[in-house]
Amino acid sequence: MNSAISRVVVLDQELPAALPVQRVEVRRITIDPHTALGAHVHNGPVFGNIVSGSAVYQQSADSEPQVLRAGDVFYEPAVERIERFDTKDEPVTFLAYFPLTAAQEATLDFVEPS
Repeated sequence: MNSAISRVVVLDQELPAALPVQRVEVRRITIDPHTALGAHVHNGPVFGNIVSGSAVYQQSADSEPQVLRAGDVFYEPAVERIERFDTKDEPVTFLAYFPLTAAQEATLDFVEPS
């Protein structure tokens, strides 16, 4: 094995159901400092990794908020409420990966706070 190459699994997320993925859309997303994105849902699963900055991420009302920093990865399940993805004193830039069916477009819908 080549010692100049390191391969580390940082996320191995099982999906709740088979997904007929035809394409993967990757977006670079930047959120300004002091931005509370608010509760939201996506129409499909989202995988992401923080490139720079940090965000407070809370998947559900029952889960503990966690701070995601550069190098961290995250998963947002399809059609499940995400409570928080908020910035504090610095902006955050992350890459979001959207596995999509052939005709599907990735969506984000804001929902009422719980």
